[in-house]
Amino acid sequence: MNILCIVGPTGVGKTALAIELADRLNGEIVSADSMQIYRGLDIATAKPTQEEQRQARHHLIDIHEPDQPYSAAQWAEAASAAIDEMHGRGKFPIIAGGTGFYIRALLQPGFLATTPPNPERRAQLEAEVRDRGAEWMHSRLTQNDPAAAARLHTNDTFRVIRALEVALATNARPASVEVRESPYQPRIIGLTMPREPLYARLEARIDTMIGAGFRAELEFAAQFEATLPSMMGVGYRQMRQALEDPGMWNAGVAEWKRDTRRYAKRQMTWFRHQLATEWIDVTEFRSTAILADEIQQRLGLTRH
Repeated sequence: MNILCIVGPTGVGKTALAIELADRLNGEIVSADSMQIYRGLDIATAKPTQEEQRQARHHLIDIHEPDQPYSAAQWAEAASAAIDEMHGRGKFPIIAGGTGFYIRALLQPGFLATTPPNPERRAQLEAEVRDRGAEWMHSRLTQNDPAAAARLHTNDTFRVIRALEVALATNARPASVEVRESPYQPRIIGLTMPREPLYARLEARIDTMIGAGFRAELEFAAQFEATLPSMMGVGYRQMRQALEDPGMWNAGVAEWKRDTRRYAKRQMTWFRHQLATEWIDVTEFRSTAILADEIQQRLGLTRH
C-alpha cells in the first residue's frame, strides 16, 4: 500500500503542506506527533487548528488525556488501523509529523522491542534516578543503546528508564527482538531550511503562542505530575516554574526558545540517519502550493 510521509523539524511547514496535498490527492492526514495526541495541549504543541482540521481530516489528534501512558507501539497500531480504514474508503494516507520514532515504528515494525515490563528492574532504575539523577541515567542509556539515547531528552526519565529496561533485557539489540515486514510502500519527503531562518521562525512562533493564550494552557498542564511524558514537551517543561515565580517568565521563555532550537536540530539529525528521506529546502519555493507541485511531479502523485 502506497503512503506518503512528510517529516522534518518542528516549525518547517509540515502541516500546511500535508493539508495542501490532502486536498489535491483525496487524502487524509495521520498526525505523527507524540504531543498532539494529548487533549488540552494545543498551543505549545502547534496542534492543527480547528480550521486546518476542517480543511483536511486529521487522525490521532486528541486521543489521550495527559496523564495516560502512550507508546510508539500503540501509535503504530492505531496508525495502521487508520490507514487501513482510509484505504477502504479510497482515501490516500499522508503521515505528517516530527516524531521520527513513531514513523519508524510504523514503517519498520521489527524496530519495536516486544520486551514485557520488568517491575523489579524498573523499580531499581527509578531508585537509581532518584539517587544519581537524570543525567547519569541518560548516560547509562547512551552506553547501552546510543540510538535510543539520541532520540530521548535527558529529563524524559519515564522513557529513558523504559528504553534502558529494554536494552538491558535484550543486550541493547531491541531492533532484533522481532522481525516483521511492513505492508506499506512509503515515500518519505523531508522538509528543511537553513538553520538561521528556521530558528528565527521558531522563536517568532513561540512569541505567537504566548500571545494566543499559552499561560492558560500552562495552568491546565500544571495540574499534572511534572514527570509525566506529556509534561516533558518543549514549552511546558521550561515554563512550569514561571507559574510559581512570575519573575522567571522571561528566563523560561528564553529557555523554551533555546530548547526548541535544540529539538529541531535533533530532529534533523535523527531523520537524516534513521529513515531513507528525500529532502527539500522549502525556502526554494515561493508558496506551499508551488512546493506541492514539485512533490507531485517528483513522486508522480495524482488524485487517488
